[in-house]
Amino acid sequence: MKSSHFIIIALMLFSCSKKQDIIYPVKRNLTESVYASATIQPDSIYQVYAIVSGILDANLAEEGDLVIKDQALIQIINNRPKLNSQNSKLSLELAKQNFNGSAAILNSISDEMDAAIIKLKNDSINFFRQKSLWNQNIGSKVQYDTKKLNYELTNNNLKLLRSKYNRTKNELQTTVKQAQNNYQTSLITTKDFTVKSKINGKIYALYKEPGELVTNMEPLASIGSAKKFIIELLVDEVDIVRISKSQNIIVTLDAYKGKVFKGTVSKIYPKKDERNQTFKVEAVFKNPPDILFPGLSGEANIIIDQKDSVLTIPKVYLIDDNKVKTDNGLLTIKTGLQNMEYIEVLSGITIYTSIYKPEE
Repeated sequence: MKSSHFIIIALMLFSCSKKQDIIYPVKRNLTESVYASATIQPDSIYQVYAIVSGILDANLAEEGDLVIKDQALIQIINNRPKLNSQNSKLSLELAKQNFNGSAAILNSISDEMDAAIIKLKNDSINFFRQKSLWNQNIGSKVQYDTKKLNYELTNNNLKLLRSKYNRTKNELQTTVKQAQNNYQTSLITTKDFTVKSKINGKIYALYKEPGELVTNMEPLASIGSAKKFIIELLVDEVDIVRISKSQNIIVTLDAYKGKVFKGTVSKIYPKKDERNQTFKVEAVFKNPPDILFPGLSGEANIIIDQKDSVLTIPKVYLIDDNKVKTDNGLLTIKTGLQNMEYIEVLSGITIYTSIYKPEE
């Protein structure tokens, strides 16, 4: 008798379990989305590097400080550029003095030219006087040739001095310009030892302390926007083709349990990260939290499409992606939108079709 009761109860439980495996399609609002991990970062964040190497003398601002564009952040010391700057300045002063100072080289050549002009006038008078006498058959041929040679030599010497003056002037001008350029370059190099901010923003990190060695290969600080934050999303490569700018997103952050924030896709990076096979996508908040910090993590769903009151079935009832088990056997259906749990049925069954869950 007890055995028969046990069999009846077992049959009832089996019958109930079988009934639970039968459902009917239901109309519901359906949203299809793509999952992505989310990380919060300040807008325009960048790593600060030094152009030159040296020793960090002082951090002129602290982590968390607000800074403005061109504000000095870090001072580096290195005596060599300062010495080079001083030497360049001395070279510039010498070049200027040689060009137009009291001991200018051009003055010496100019004095030689003045003497040559006086001598030329004298030799010219003597030559043309001797020539006039020679035309009258007065004087000797030797006297005439001597006067003529002196005149020609003086004239050629004056031409050479004038050429030398112009050439030397050009050379000295070039030397002054080169010295000026070298000095300006040395000043720029000296200025490079003061690292400045490129933006108006906030210092989020300082990586070096005074006394440490600084190279142009290591970042010294991290600076970004103080108020505007972006959402960095990592999207799997199989989903990236479905993402486009201006799509809406829903974000949850670990630091804000139970709260949901909305945003929109603002940028899609075209290069894939080969390490994790993902693409980086940026989004901006529509309703950002009052307090945000770099590195806050969470999850996001990028909305691909939304439909209201569509015929759906649970995805676990789907066989081979496009078939369902019914009282009439396997029926092929046409599917549409889907999320993690449900899939839209476009055709093949109705709201009155009973569907059986596939056997596992």
